[in-house]
Amino acid sequence: MKNIDYAKLFSDYGTLFVLLLLCIGFSWKTLEEQSPTSADAAQRLAKRISDELSSGSNVIVLTRQGGDGESFAAALKENLTRAELTVAQTVVGQPADARKALVEYGETGNELAGIAADKHMADFCNDNLLKLAEVHPSLAKAKIYQPQSYRWPNFLKRNNLLNIMKQISVVAIIAIGMTMIIITAGIDLSVGSLIAFSGVITALAIRGLGGDDPTLGHLWLGSLAGILVCGLVGLFTGGLVTLFGIPAFIATLGIMFSARGLAFIFADSEPIAVGNEAFGWLGRGRDFLGLPNSVILMLILFAIAHVLMTRTSIGRYIYAVGGNLEAARLSGVPVKWVLVFVYTLTGLLAGLGGVMEASLHVTGDPKAGNLVELQVIAAVVVGGTSLAGGQGKILGTLIGAFIIGVIRNGMNLTGVEAHMQSVVYGAVILIAVLIDRLKSQGIRLRKHSHS
Repeated sequence: MKNIDYAKLFSDYGTLFVLLLLCIGFSWKTLEEQSPTSADAAQRLAKRISDELSSGSNVIVLTRQGGDGESFAAALKENLTRAELTVAQTVVGQPADARKALVEYGETGNELAGIAADKHMADFCNDNLLKLAEVHPSLAKAKIYQPQSYRWPNFLKRNNLLNIMKQISVVAIIAIGMTMIIITAGIDLSVGSLIAFSGVITALAIRGLGGDDPTLGHLWLGSLAGILVCGLVGLFTGGLVTLFGIPAFIATLGIMFSARGLAFIFADSEPIAVGNEAFGWLGRGRDFLGLPNSVILMLILFAIAHVLMTRTSIGRYIYAVGGNLEAARLSGVPVKWVLVFVYTLTGLLAGLGGVMEASLHVTGDPKAGNLVELQVIAAVVVGGTSLAGGQGKILGTLIGAFIIGVIRNGMNLTGVEAHMQSVVYGAVILIAVLIDRLKSQGIRLRKHSHS
């Protein structure tokens, strides 16, 4: 059997392994008893009640307000009525509302056969029904029914997983461009400010074109304006880096402050509302298999970027520039054009991120995107892209974005306070950079040993 190269195995799949460990850890920490409140759960509960109670028996439906409470109560009432049971009352509210409903029913003197409830209301009834029955004997024979519970991690709930993907979508999309920049041994600190700048430009363009009642055409044109303006900013940044030789750190730092300031100036320091809820389609909509539209867009862009970096000449040029700029130039690689391309692309993606953020809130906010550039860089570095340039994978960045998103979501679910979350983020970035340095040193040592 061939010897396994554990170093290479860790290098190729280490981030995926870390993501898996994080998911397992947060799943274990959030394992709780679950009581379903879906339409199917309502149907199963109504079937169980109808099998035990005779036709025409009086039943009260009690569910907690919020979440799926209203839909669960409506489904229960519909299924119970279909099973020829009498739904005397339906209450969607708090325990105090349930107590009032039970007392009012008890005063009628009619015998209550059953109470169909979610877990929260069932717990209330189990604790209080006997006391209420002492005053109202017609409640004494009522049997409490609730959906069959099971143990499942809150972390692995479908809505939570979709929420993670939705939360990382803007960061991940911008991280595509940042990956290319860092592979060329550059950096872009302006992307967070460009999110705000794009959102403000988009909202202003929409209001300028369509006023308080813009059409779909105005929404598309306004969004395109926000993206293209940020693309021009990226082009300008690329020019500063290539034509004038300004270090990327300094150039993008200046753009970061300027773009944020212009966003506040153009918006007069106030959020700019968009007068058409259809603008929320990208940020809020779910049009395919229940997946958020922003997540679908993210996956499509990552697929395109992966092909670009692995199957095209521009991808090879980007790696060549990051590996050895002078050698790439002497080999005929259009170095300046490559650098301008990656900064322009990142500007366009930041502009798209700004449109997505504005779409989510149906508002262009000059405060949007604060410190997002750090999250983007963290996703890229955690995903295995070397800050020294020449190494990195687009799909690794996607995994890195998921790692950052999972850590944030898991800490929120487990009640980690905000300041400690900042400490954890910092530690994750430092560990990722340390691993990158150790990998680089290991590569150099292996080269020296073979020479």
